[in-house]
Amino acid sequence: MATYAVGDLQGCLKPLQCLLQRVAFEPGKDRLWLVGDLVNRGPQSLETLRFLYQMRDALTCVLGNHDLHLLAVAANIERLKKSDTLQEILDAPDRADLLDWLRRQKLLHYDAERDLVLVHAGIPPQWSLQKALRRAAEVEEALLDDARFPLFLDGMYGNDPARWDKNLHGVTRLRVITNYFTRMRFCTADGTLDLHSKEGIGTSPPGYAPWFSHKQRKTRGQKIIFGHWAALEGRCDEPGLFALDTGCVWGGALTLLNIDSGERHRCDCSEVPA
Repeated sequence: MATYAVGDLQGCLKPLQCLLQRVAFEPGKDRLWLVGDLVNRGPQSLETLRFLYQMRDALTCVLGNHDLHLLAVAANIERLKKSDTLQEILDAPDRADLLDWLRRQKLLHYDAERDLVLVHAGIPPQWSLQKALRRAAEVEEALLDDARFPLFLDGMYGNDPARWDKNLHGVTRLRVITNYFTRMRFCTADGTLDLHSKEGIGTSPPGYAPWFSHKQRKTRGQKIIFGHWAALEGRCDEPGLFALDTGCVWGGALTLLNIDSGERHRCDCSEVPA
């Protein structure tokens, strides 16, 4: 039995299948962790979601910003963007099953046995793991509550407030939590977000730094698997952190990590038949 984690898929099914075949993945025996952004921008969003749904009992998944965007579009709360590749999911006869499964995924997963965290973007420096788990649960509860679900989706878009305050409430509170877990790259030591900069580590705005680089980060030393930041190209020098987004949808590669042995497998887009 082996457990693997894979970077942002974004509708790139063939590279995923290439990697799973390479390691002889067996859904009945092995397990696959997904860092979120399962769909969008890539060529096979519907096929990817169907493939994952069929093997859902072998998966551990957290949601990314593109997954939440799909839920909002499907609920007629947000419009499709020009670059979205989600229409085929919206038109699919099995969309209800696929979207219901997606809605039930977490924002943050913690494996106590391995002392290992799975998250899409990261954990802000001012939060301990315990606090992050509690904050993630607030959003997960809203996703599952039929009354609150559309209100959350309607209010989750936006960059403000840029920093957490324990006195925040309602949709505003959930928005900040969601931005931390699904959109964060650069922030200040107190967790003030910059959600405009998307390039590499050396491009941080004045006063900001990568979320994981702050010396007073309360999860320093905690093992964390994350995606979202393709410009890192899978490189992160912080001990215990594993960056898995290697830009597959942008012509880069998809990365699969054996989370127990640390062995990485990479499938370059050029290796996959069109």
